[in-house]
Amino acid sequence: MTKIKPKILVTNDDGIDANGIRVLIAEMCKLGEVYVVAPDKPQSGKGHAITIDAILELKPQKVTTEGVVKEMACTGTPADCVKLAINEVLTSKPDLCVSGINHGSNSSISVIYSGTMSAAIEAGVEGIPAIGFSLCDYAKDADFSQTQKYINKITQQVLTHGLPDGIVLNVNFPKISEEPYKGIKVCRQARANWKEKFDKRTNPIGKEYFWLTGVFENLDAGEDTDEFWLQKNYVSLVPTQFDLTAHYMIQKLNNWKLNE
Repeated sequence: MTKIKPKILVTNDDGIDANGIRVLIAEMCKLGEVYVVAPDKPQSGKGHAITIDAILELKPQKVTTEGVVKEMACTGTPADCVKLAINEVLTSKPDLCVSGINHGSNSSISVIYSGTMSAAIEAGVEGIPAIGFSLCDYAKDADFSQTQKYINKITQQVLTHGLPDGIVLNVNFPKISEEPYKGIKVCRQARANWKEKFDKRTNPIGKEYFWLTGVFENLDAGEDTDEFWLQKNYVSLVPTQFDLTAHYMIQKLNNWKLNE
């Protein structure tokens, strides 16, 4: 009896031609039947934006990787890609959605800005097990050589065990150095923020404009966070939920005299 391969949706936010997604596609082809729907251009920092003020297009791409059933470039955001994949490209929901490999960190507070993670979260909203993968290296030609075995291991575990409703995984890899990764640490999101600055400039015709810059500030001294373990050369794995309710506050707020 032929074993049915899992159906895997691959997407990202760096664009369909980014090196990171090519590595991820190759790894997923070892595990299942792969469909690719990804932005036709970089969409980093788009968060969970969806397109409501413009048309969306899907552009079929030439399939060059054995194991890929279909590959489509989308004119929209990463969340748009997942929505269109589920509703228009696939005949049934995939068994898994993987997003990435992002060129740059999506640890700590960056998760809320991340198009990579928002694509995974969109799949999670639809009840699909999902993982976002990111490498802490923003270079276009970043080295992904140590990520493959960990991607394979984590993905196989999710295919075997599934994920609870409302949970997706946020996986970050340290920038690759001469030392191999030490392993995987399941941890929490560090409390941190971006200390932002707007660089005010003037264009050649005298019109002012702004360019966002910023410095990442880790405000968390805990030794159980993604930032802590990434600095120790471990792969960080954070179970992430998209229910933003602060449940512990409900009873406290009910004690306020809101209806008097």
